[in-house]
Amino acid sequence: MYNIEHIQYVKATADKVFDALTTKAGLAEIWTEKLVVKPEAGFINEFDFNDNYNTRFKVLAMSRPNRIRWECVDSDQEWIGTFLSFDIEQRQKHTAVVLKHSNWRELTEFYRYCNYNWAWFLYSLKLYCETGEGAPFQRRHF
Repeated sequence: MYNIEHIQYVKATADKVFDALTTKAGLAEIWTEKLVVKPEAGFINEFDFNDNYNTRFKVLAMSRPNRIRWECVDSDQEWIGTFLSFDIEQRQKHTAVVLKHSNWRELTEFYRYCNYNWAWFLYSLKLYCETGEGAPFQRRHF
């Protein structure tokens, strides 16, 4: 199995980062403006990238403000059965956020594409937490 792992340092509290990753307001600024989310274990978050809400993650666990864990239950075939986790650690001058997208079955072109986009996701998180404005899918110009 293969994993994607990234770390980002954010000049914001762990609570602010946690809220950004679990609420509609936060995820709409970070990932996509079209979404249905609820910060509740068992809820299935839905994300739309102009594909009729085809990306769905079940919320497996949340431990405020340090950990979030999701399972992909619907999306591209390569994502189904993978897990996404965010480990959040408050440090003296910043918060460290570790994103892990684990349980990939193969190292494919799509895996590499997603690897790049998860880094962009964390940059968008940083922008949102530090400036109040992220760079979700609908506002990217590339």
